[in-house]
Amino acid sequence: MLKLFRSIRPLTRSNVFRNAFAGVTLAAMNIPQALGYTKIAGMPVITGLYTLLLPLIAFAGFCSSRFLVVAADSATAAILAGGLIHLATAESAHYVALAGAVALLTAGFLILARIFGLGFIADFLSRTVLVGFLTGVGFQVGIAMLGQMLGLDIQSHKTLQQLVELARNLPHIHLWTVYISCAVVVMILLFRRFAPRIPVPLFVVIGAIVMSYALNFSGHGVTVVGPVSGGLPQIRFPLVTFREWMTIFPVSFSCFIMIITQSAATARAYASRHHQSLDENADLTGLSAANAAAAFSGTFVVNGSPTQTAMVERSGGSSQLAQLSTAIVVGLVLLFLTEPLQYLPRCVLGSIVFIIAIGLLDFRGLDDIRKESFGEFHLAVGTAAVVVAVGVEQGILLAMGVSLLRHVHHSYKAHTAILVESENGQWRSTKASPGSESAPGIIVFQFGADLFYANAAHFTEKVQLLIKGAPTKVMWLIVDAGAITSIDYSASRAFQELLEELKANGVTLIMVHVPESLKKDLHRHRLVSAIGVDHMYDTLREALAMIHGK
Repeated sequence: MLKLFRSIRPLTRSNVFRNAFAGVTLAAMNIPQALGYTKIAGMPVITGLYTLLLPLIAFAGFCSSRFLVVAADSATAAILAGGLIHLATAESAHYVALAGAVALLTAGFLILARIFGLGFIADFLSRTVLVGFLTGVGFQVGIAMLGQMLGLDIQSHKTLQQLVELARNLPHIHLWTVYISCAVVVMILLFRRFAPRIPVPLFVVIGAIVMSYALNFSGHGVTVVGPVSGGLPQIRFPLVTFREWMTIFPVSFSCFIMIITQSAATARAYASRHHQSLDENADLTGLSAANAAAAFSGTFVVNGSPTQTAMVERSGGSSQLAQLSTAIVVGLVLLFLTEPLQYLPRCVLGSIVFIIAIGLLDFRGLDDIRKESFGEFHLAVGTAAVVVAVGVEQGILLAMGVSLLRHVHHSYKAHTAILVESENGQWRSTKASPGSESAPGIIVFQFGADLFYANAAHFTEKVQLLIKGAPTKVMWLIVDAGAITSIDYSASRAFQELLEELKANGVTLIMVHVPESLKKDLHRHRLVSAIGVDHMYDTLREALAMIHGK
């Protein structure tokens, strides 16, 4: 049963005023960023404000998270642009329709995830490749903004080609544009360092509009946004062809993966920090509703934003009432304050986005990964390289694929060990290599993963090598099954063949520490009778006592 607007209740006078103030603060911080995200997404500037209107209201209506802010996001905006830029001209009516279709299809994926309980998909995008992916997005977005910041007209949509164009056109940079861009970047970085609570991007935008109007920036060759249609968004269905729906399918799926991954991680973190319960299914419904609202109001995909959620928390917000307050402020801006936006220099938006891109470069995270796992560091860097060299959409799909392959690889090449009793009677693990044994005639073998079709041969070969290479004739093979929670049909057949081979060679197999789930699988595959109920023990000590006749 849906519980509408549960994330704003209970309402009291104190929390209404506190959350209203937080919402106004969020609007001041977020409006310039939302305008900037349109440059990443290739959308008209006004659509950035649309992401802060109906999507916020829709999410607040269905979600359970009291803190998560859903709005435009750099990662999903980059995925969108990467998938649509070859289908239509950026900012055109056709492009906007395609962007709406992507948002609607993404909403469909999210509601299917809610219905079929597929939220776990988010867990298959590992933190390692996510760090690499977002770093790659940071490089891609930052490089894409350099042309605007230098006053150069860059035609290419590929990052490496953009760098080549930038290098060729450096002699033609527009100095006024460069001066404005540098001033914006320096000002934002200084205030972020020494006065982080001040919404300096908003003041930068307002100041740039005033100066552009007073000093006639456009007359000096500085490109400005131009006329902006004000008013509330028109509600319409995104009209695209059936073939185009099929074409944008992978783009929407990539956005879906990024949304459930980033949103779930952010919502969990803040719910845990504030000791609040979290209904992730309700949040999936809210995310779906938010993206459907984005589609019908003529804007692009929205996502749970960690940075904007942090803004709300720092401003004293404690419920989605703050986000509803933001929507009200944005509605007023759309009704009464859009006309001045026509004087805003595009290089100012490019500079704001460039700062956002810098924030995505997680060098500290990459260094932490390098220190702890050089192999995973290579994966993170490789993911970043694919995003930069090939594209964002391919990067997110690679990130998910690599995460899954790493999981499969760990299960396929499971940790193995032989247990050996030390002088003080404690059992310790040693490398499972031929020539090792636990005691004369006895091998206690550990296998660190579930048995399934891919690693069954690895299990069998390891056992055969250990028995063949043992220094004394092996009479007893004890399998410590504590880490084996299941066995599938293919692995059960391989296990049955191994049992027959062991019996033919005079080796008796015993299993210890068998989990209940594995026992059920062994019964289902008729292996319990083949092993023998009297050869399955709860502890290693009991098994050894039987062997030694104690």
